[in-house]
Amino acid sequence: MTKKQKFYVVWYGNPAGIFGSWKECQLSIKGVKGAQYMSFETFAEAKIAYNKEYTDYKGKGGKKKKSLSAEQLKKIGEPNLYSISVDAASSGNPGIMEYRGVNTQTHKQLFHQGPFAQGTNNVGEFLALVHGLAFLKQNNNNRIIYSDSRIAMGWIKKKKCNTKLKRSSKNAKLFELISRAETWLKSNNYKSKVVKWETKAWGEIPADFGRK
Repeated sequence: MTKKQKFYVVWYGNPAGIFGSWKECQLSIKGVKGAQYMSFETFAEAKIAYNKEYTDYKGKGGKKKKSLSAEQLKKIGEPNLYSISVDAASSGNPGIMEYRGVNTQTHKQLFHQGPFAQGTNNVGEFLALVHGLAFLKQNNNNRIIYSDSRIAMGWIKKKKCNTKLKRSSKNAKLFELISRAETWLKSNNYKSKVVKWETKAWGEIPADFGRK
């Protein structure tokens, strides 16, 4: 029985690249301290992986993350670049939090808020989405808006920030923003669709703060 060919992606080696055999991969990583490489079943998967980051495929302790098959990637397709993307970052839970929105294609920052004291990532994701929807409506733009947070998307649908964060003197301003955001959702109609950013297929969302 013929052994199925694998393709090897070397993100960090000498040289880096995509190789069609383990022997070629070995030559590329030989003597390279901290070499980054992985095997894939098809060239299509390897090509997609090479254009992403090693950390998108390797988790803690070097454990391989579950990747999508070529069929799954085809089904998901490519992101709609005629859109905006939002994301939040929090140092601690709760901790210092900020959020922003960017043009998905150019990565140009469209808005940014924070830092806020004693916030959470989920609250930031929710506020980022509401800010994005209001931004698009104000500019009479019906682009879609991407988020990588299913929780925040659920809160948008319910028009309620269902956070367990406790109010304090330090995050009073943040709770004022939450109240304003909920009021906006309940009193405004919008045409823009909120769509899930497929991180496993496309890599980190363009609005990501790069702190993982």
